[in-house]
Amino acid sequence: MLHRRDFLRATVAVALAPVSGALAQSAPSAADLSLARVFDAALDIILRRSPELATEVGLDRGPRAGARARLDDRSLGAIRNNRSEDIETLRLMKGIDRNALASRSAIQFDTYLYILESQIAVNSRLGDISGTPYFVSQLDGAYQKIPSFLETKHPIETKADADAYIERLEAFPNTLDQETERLRYDGSMGVVPPDFIVDLTLRLIGELAREPAARSTLVTSVVERAAAKSIDGNYVRIATNIHERRILPALERQIATLQALRARAGSAAGIWQLRDGEALYNALLMQTTTTSMSAREVHEFGLDLTRSIAADTDAALRAHGMTHGSVGARLRSLFEDRSFRFPNTDDSKAKILQDVSERIRRVYAELPRSFRTVPKAEVIMKRVPPALEAGAFLGYYDAPSFDGSRPGIFWINLHDTSAVPSWLLPTLLYHEAIPGHHLQAALSQEAANLPLLLKALDFSGTLNAYLEGWAVYAEQLADEWGLYDNDPWGRIGYLHDALLRGGRLVVDTGIHAMRWDRARAVRYLGDLLGDPENTIASEIDRYCAWPGQACSYMIGKVTCLRLRERAQRELGSRFDIRSFHDAMLLSGSVPLAVLEHVIDDYIRHQMP
Repeated sequence: MLHRRDFLRATVAVALAPVSGALAQSAPSAADLSLARVFDAALDIILRRSPELATEVGLDRGPRAGARARLDDRSLGAIRNNRSEDIETLRLMKGIDRNALASRSAIQFDTYLYILESQIAVNSRLGDISGTPYFVSQLDGAYQKIPSFLETKHPIETKADADAYIERLEAFPNTLDQETERLRYDGSMGVVPPDFIVDLTLRLIGELAREPAARSTLVTSVVERAAAKSIDGNYVRIATNIHERRILPALERQIATLQALRARAGSAAGIWQLRDGEALYNALLMQTTTTSMSAREVHEFGLDLTRSIAADTDAALRAHGMTHGSVGARLRSLFEDRSFRFPNTDDSKAKILQDVSERIRRVYAELPRSFRTVPKAEVIMKRVPPALEAGAFLGYYDAPSFDGSRPGIFWINLHDTSAVPSWLLPTLLYHEAIPGHHLQAALSQEAANLPLLLKALDFSGTLNAYLEGWAVYAEQLADEWGLYDNDPWGRIGYLHDALLRGGRLVVDTGIHAMRWDRARAVRYLGDLLGDPENTIASEIDRYCAWPGQACSYMIGKVTCLRLRERAQRELGSRFDIRSFHDAMLLSGSVPLAVLEHVIDDYIRHQMP
């Protein structure tokens, strides 16, 4: 299935010094201790910046207990201060003698150095722009993040928790106004999202602004959860008052600002149109893929990859007697086949939850074949809260909290079960839950020798090529284990999703570097995949609003597979997939360039 291996290896292996010796640690040197101090200071800075992250990871207690009542500062001043702090942290990092570090510390040094340098490179291209480049869109913005955060991340076990929720609710209007100010400022700098992105965003914010308090999760979440814990307090009155008197006016102010910007928005989909847009996109690609691949190289790689995956998909479809038309046309007929659709009923939703739970149990039974180390933290499945379904992905994952108070959660969106064919669901599970994101995230958190700083950064998706690359690699593991043997249509879904990830490389670079318009991108991806037009349009709009991110998935997977093939080739009979996966996972999330050296070290350590 894979092409251009040598090419990809050359672009991943950027200039990092190799890690010497095995991963076993000796006594810490002065350099190791200096690195630990920098990491501790950086973690304090990040948790001070983001009380929301402190809650998400379970560190909003003890000396950081005050964080539970606060939201992140999203003001222009905070953005500028954060960038200055990153530059100072980089200065401290460069004062450490890397050559004096023990092997594991060197891996961690290289990882955080890459994170800092790539972020600073992006910031240098942004200038005074406060987003990357858009921070309010159909995908992002406090208007959607805060309701979801309060509903699914803010704990309510005690009266203090419920009162902290109210304090955060009171802070929400100011958070919205901070982002509205940034919208106006970036607009004055010529940074306005494409008109179709502004329209989508206005629709979503408008829906939130029209929602009565009695149905808003901002109100019902605290009321219902406080009642479930028998916590006294007139939370209905308090939360309703904040919602109606303060939150709704702040939403209206943001809507008015977006409407004013809409009059200046153009139809061009790519960020090439922005000042220094080409260089900005290349910096974003380096950050998200953690490689030095140019936009043209990513584009050509994607074209090669989609041709190969399409050939595999063609063979699988032919095995089912589907021989006529393009691969995309045949996949479209499967989307249109109502026998693969669930009725949109409560019984169907219950059946989907039951089926997914059974698949999770089956994956756990398979893990010992390929993994020596498995996480202690469990993954559970939950339905996306109905009030959040309309704006949520089909499925997504939340990692366990550090303190063990919250397990890993695979959220599944059951908004309209008749809209998604059943053959897409298995791969979604293997990617989002296990052996995908949950296995990686939980093992990273439980790794004894990984600094809290690097564990916390997993929650921000900073090293997306590793995080998503592992999850897409995990989809292939499920196929290799035979989990599709009795589910041939599920395997078609697996190939379809692989084709999607390959196509993303083409359309993301097409939009932002080759100046494709939205219609061309929709047409290309639609012809490739056969998905319904509204699904394809939503995918393309995602890439327009989030430049570069979609390129990380398949580049990460291909790197994982190539490193596995190299280890098998060089170790021969000594190769053990379980120890290989330990090497892949127990160093935590790393840039792909660092992962190269982790596996080099693993191979050397296995040699006699």
